[in-house]
Amino acid sequence: MPTWSVDPRAPDPQLLARAADLLRRGGLVAFPTETVYGLGGNALDAEAVRRIFAAKGRPSYNPLIAHVA
Repeated sequence: MPTWSVDPRAPDPQLLARAADLLRRGGLVAFPTETVYGLGGNALDAEAVRRIFAAKGRPSYNPLIAHVA
């Protein structure tokens, strides 16, 4: 699995474009929050949602939270 780090003080537009493309294609991204790392994907893409459940080992009856920005 490829790993990229984005410097929040000087984000690389090419890396951001790669991450956006990955999300559009149903991929997942990890990102830091104030307390933990989040795992993100397109909430409207059923395959991306399935991948999040699988990556987290989360049962399908335990819903995910969708953050909208």
